[in-house]
Amino acid sequence: MTPRFAPADSAAIPLHVIEAEALAAWLDGQADHVRRWVAVNGFTGAKGQALLIPGPDGAPEMALAGYASAAQRARHRHVLAAAAQHLPAGTYAIASGLEGQALANECFGWLIAGYGFDRYRDKPAAEPRALVAPNGIDTARIETLAAAECLTRDLINTPSSDMGPAELEGAARALAEEFGAEIAVIEGEALLAQNFPMIHAVGRASTRAPRLIDLHWGDTGPKLTLVGKGVCFDTGGLDLKPAASMALMKKDMGGAATVLGLARSIMALGLPLQLRVLIPAVENAVSGNAFRPGDILTSRKGLTVEINNTDAEGRLVLADALALAAEDQPDLIVSMATLTGAARVAVGADIAPFFTDDETAAAALAHAGPRIADPVWRLPFHAPYELKIEPGIADLDNAPGGGFAGAITAALFLRRFAGPGRYVHFDIYAWSQTSTPARPKGAVVQGARALFDALPAMLSL
Repeated sequence: MTPRFAPADSAAIPLHVIEAEALAAWLDGQADHVRRWVAVNGFTGAKGQALLIPGPDGAPEMALAGYASAAQRARHRHVLAAAAQHLPAGTYAIASGLEGQALANECFGWLIAGYGFDRYRDKPAAEPRALVAPNGIDTARIETLAAAECLTRDLINTPSSDMGPAELEGAARALAEEFGAEIAVIEGEALLAQNFPMIHAVGRASTRAPRLIDLHWGDTGPKLTLVGKGVCFDTGGLDLKPAASMALMKKDMGGAATVLGLARSIMALGLPLQLRVLIPAVENAVSGNAFRPGDILTSRKGLTVEINNTDAEGRLVLADALALAAEDQPDLIVSMATLTGAARVAVGADIAPFFTDDETAAAALAHAGPRIADPVWRLPFHAPYELKIEPGIADLDNAPGGGFAGAITAALFLRRFAGPGRYVHFDIYAWSQTSTPARPKGAVVQGARALFDALPAMLSL
């Protein structure tokens, strides 16, 4: 889907967004029939409440959307979307109750609330609840971010049978063609010839060839390189996952999908930078030539890695891609990956933890996350834990034992390959286990809007 605001329409129904505490004051200025209608329908301004008010002729005169209290809003995102889903189909124009960043955030929520993944079922389209773009917001920016959100969700929601390495490459090629970017792909045995041995090792057991996708866009400004984990399905390899753990592994390319959505926003809005997107796209499968526990792999960077668990494969493919990224000496490298269960234990499914040594980047992200309702949280590159990823028999261990600090040790592993430059790593979940307004059960985007909002401060754009 392509989320869009409705064109200006004089027939659009005025929509008043009303905080619970402000309802009485708002009613004081209304006609008697409005006050009576609100009272008889029990509208209080609570989250999720919506009310269509008829005029004297029975036609809709206005609509109300509950905006809850400040304390309740702190516990939810996209509060306007919660009310919008209870409005009848039609075109609405926000008349009062929202301004500034809250207005922009709620309009974004309204647009993505129309998202639905219906590729595999014959489902009639729901009648739209269209919203006229209000004054005071950057319409193009919000529509672009909403389109990026939908692209990322579609890629993650697609089952692995239809979203393998080749299909992920196809999505990147379509994006490159749309925005005039250059793209190159290294596939199969060519990965060995061009020194990407760990990407090859992880993907070689699959009948679907592994590959490295390399997209370039822009020729002026600072250099930004995005690296996304593209494990299109993860069986766990020879350290096979149990069925319950394998059920959601179509989302293990969520990092790749997220950086493609972010790249789309950057290109569509013409940010003045040089963008590179690197996606190691593989399927971690099981066959006679699968890499094994106890193997020692040599990475592109020359560091050797002891394989203590074939289910810790994401950091291996990212390592080769990060090493390539560092060779170009960009101004900033960002990796995004559905990397560790430890990150979910630490912060839950709703927050995207990030790691960085760069205080400018950390401050920009800490400011952007709450501002645009895309929660992120900084976790440490804790140097004393470096010892945990040094097994002795090789330079690095891909799955240190002990059960503690798994997200941190994975991030430290990646930092060894990202080089000495500025680096940010996101360990995302990319999935909503329940349905909430504008975030149906299934794929979600984490960290991308916060990062997009923070980029001007991070790169002095």
